Amino acid sequence: MLSVQSVAKRFGSRILFDRVSLELGAGEYVAIVGDSGIGKSTLLNVIAGLEPVDAGKVIFEGTDLTALGDDQLTLLRRDRFGFVFQAFHVLPQLSVEQNVALPLLLRGTSSPEKARAAIASVGLAGRESSPPRELSGGELQRVAIARALVGEPKLVLADEPTGNLDPENARQVLGLFRTLVKATGAAAILATHSEQVAAACDRRYRLSAAGLRPLP
Repeated sequence: MLSVQSVAKRFGSRILFDRVSLELGAGEYVAIVGDSGIGKSTLLNVIAGLEPVDAGKVIFEGTDLTALGDDQLTLLRRDRFGFVFQAFHVLPQLSVEQNVALPLLLRGTSSPEKARAAIASVGLAGRESSPPRELSGGELQRVAIARALVGEPKLVLADEPTGNLDPENARQVLGLFRTLVKATGAAAILATHSEQVAAACDRRYRLSAAGLRPLP
């Protein structure tokens, strides 16, 4: 499904990472571990086509993303990718249901049933009309997970999704995220600074300037 081939990213004279390669199949859940500032978020952005590469290729479902234009990449992300962020990025002016339904609306479709089913799947049934200000951090991240999965993406990218949560909420959210991703059959990449968080993934890699190194 996903083949990252000897990808390099530089900022000026600084090599952020070089020769990064990764193969990911449908249903696989992998972690990329690294300290803050090492380039985990940038690597996810490269995989999603949000950042250009300086070398290498990113092949998704047989398509070389590095050869696509901005409009093509936008459509691909809209239709095939899901995203979960550390800062939630839940829109404060929208209700829970409206936030979760956004990916469907961007595709030009409307399915309240799908949105409500996604909300129920993250344990927030009955909160559809709630504004984000009434939700805890853990609940906001559940909304973000429902939004990421409502469109049935083929690849989900999660960037430090528990970084703003206390340990108990982090444990619950990570367990829920893994369960739902596995249930959909999507592939997922989790970026985290914590090997403990990464332990629940199928495979784990440490990112450095030299590339990705498998972890036991």
